[in-house]
Amino acid sequence: MKIAVVVVLLVLAAVVFWLWTPDKDRAVLEAKYLNSPADMIEVAGIRLHVRDSAATGNKLDDKEGDKRDAPTVIFIHGFGGSLHSWEAWAQGLAADHRVIRFDLPGSGLSAPDPSGDYSDARTMTLLIALMDQLGVARASIVGHSIGGRMAWTFAARHPERVSKLVLVSPDGFASPGFVYGTAPKVPASVKLMRWALPKPLLKMSLAPAYGNRKFMTDELATRYHDLMLAPGSRGALIARMQQTVLVDPLPLLKRIQAPTLLVWGEADGMIPFANSADYLGAISNVKLVSFKGAGHLPQEEAAQESLKAVAEFLR
Repeated sequence: MKIAVVVVLLVLAAVVFWLWTPDKDRAVLEAKYLNSPADMIEVAGIRLHVRDSAATGNKLDDKEGDKRDAPTVIFIHGFGGSLHSWEAWAQGLAADHRVIRFDLPGSGLSAPDPSGDYSDARTMTLLIALMDQLGVARASIVGHSIGGRMAWTFAARHPERVSKLVLVSPDGFASPGFVYGTAPKVPASVKLMRWALPKPLLKMSLAPAYGNRKFMTDELATRYHDLMLAPGSRGALIARMQQTVLVDPLPLLKRIQAPTLLVWGEADGMIPFANSADYLGAISNVKLVSFKGAGHLPQEEAAQESLKAVAEFLR
């Protein structure tokens, strides 16, 4: 009997040892994923990771000249993502645009928000503060997934700041677990990720985001895993989930004045491609481009094909 108890305890200890995932040192993560120390700036009291192609020493193309007067494009990534998701598009647009991409608070290399506020309203305030601080009066806004929801909300509420709008597999309509006007209940299993997030489990959870599961390489999974282990990141992600209160999107979508491009992967396993019909019916000046075989991140999985469509739209 005693031997059986010892065996059970040893097995439990092994499971706990395998699952327990401590934070990674922020200095180590910045050494690996930060292009320049100048990319860490304080905006609205938050230490943000921002890559601006107009910043000194941070140009993405080889052309000379000041990009501050070029048409500006601002990118907003999705849940659990980072500005790295936009790499191909940022590279492709930098020759003709000022490209600004940033990590949301508590995501990527950006520090958690000291206020603890991860609501969409806080993001609207943050985006205005970022634009004002960088001297951007008006920009094209590109958003993916929850970043898409933030982008179209911003375009509806601040039309004077948005010239064009690109929505990549945008979030916003109610789905299982979300009811308009009510914060969702975050399962205990999700809250456990604060202490337990082994890379194999994260890789399994991320794989359905790609139409071609082979796209989820170990290198890509490592980047996601590393950045989600930044100090405070997991707590911030859970708080963002807990504070997400969806509103009926139709009244806001109908207010959008900016020309809008929908970009969707037809094999999206996160937000179904069929949802594109809701946006096509609600936004007055909208066009859809879709990509067969691509999943939830066409900006990565169909990078060059989707970049071509976006570049043409922005021109």
